[in-house]
Amino acid sequence: MPKAATERKTKSSTSSGGTKKKASAYNNFMKTELAKLKAKNPDQPHKERFKQAAAAWANSKENPKNN
Repeated sequence: MPKAATERKTKSSTSSGGTKKKASAYNNFMKTELAKLKAKNPDQPHKERFKQAAAAWANSKENPKNN
């Protein structure tokens, strides 16, 4: 006997009326740092920029572990 087709429902934050989570300090830092690094050197691969931004985060005053 064949199985009946079932509909799949996908979760969406807007359909449930929920609000977005506040971005973490790390996410805010990485967003701005990656933008700065891209402006400085647009030809540099994203992977390399991400490594530089992560290294900067380790010593950043915005990092709660450094307070």
